[in-house]
Amino acid sequence: MTIVTPPNTAQVAKMIDHTLLKPEATAADVEALVAEAVELGTYSVCVSPSMLPVGLPAGSELKVAAVCGFPSGKHSTEIKTAEAAGAVRNGADEIDMVIDIGAAKEGAFDRVEADIAAVRTAAPAPTVLKVIIESAALTDEEIVGACRAAVAAGADFVKTSTGFHPTGGATVHAVELMSRTVRDAGLAVKASGGVRTLKQAQSMIAAGATRLGVSGSRALLSASGPDVASGY
Repeated sequence: MTIVTPPNTAQVAKMIDHTLLKPEATAADVEALVAEAVELGTYSVCVSPSMLPVGLPAGSELKVAAVCGFPSGKHSTEIKTAEAAGAVRNGADEIDMVIDIGAAKEGAFDRVEADIAAVRTAAPAPTVLKVIIESAALTDEEIVGACRAAVAAGADFVKTSTGFHPTGGATVHAVELMSRTVRDAGLAVKASGGVRTLKQAQSMIAAGATRLGVSGSRALLSASGPDVASGY
């Protein structure tokens, strides 16, 4: 039997979108976020579109992500496309958009697909498009339908959660289901919402996530002893 060693803290850091989406966030908070992301070695920072452009240190490889239609997903498609296009103009490398969750609950996946496709057109490649489906609010059948809509619309990632919905955030089950649904089409999975410890992060990665949305990155990566030495 092959034993797969869980990723260590440095490897996990490279999968993290270091996130600040609190409505009370200030420019100084974003500046601190960037400094912390560089220090911790995270993949990106993720901020609200109103906080763009983000100043990065010279020579930094840190990516910038911005949310779209966040957190409810109930914005009109026209608003989402304008928001996404504006974010790209202001330096966003990646867009994390929220679907119309009610449309998914109704089984109206053609509407979900059209919404995603419009944002894809407004933020074409090489911009990375992640589609937040709010998995905790959906049944397994609805998760699969939303993921298939994201595939058909040309997205790059499906993402579990906003982290703001009362039903909760990422679960191993949802990540596994999402990964099974999209991996053959070449899409990746981002686990977000409630990922607070290294062990939780490792569990999400083992389930198929290749990106993590984390606001408390320092705490997650500050594990000591066996966690750092072995990845557990």
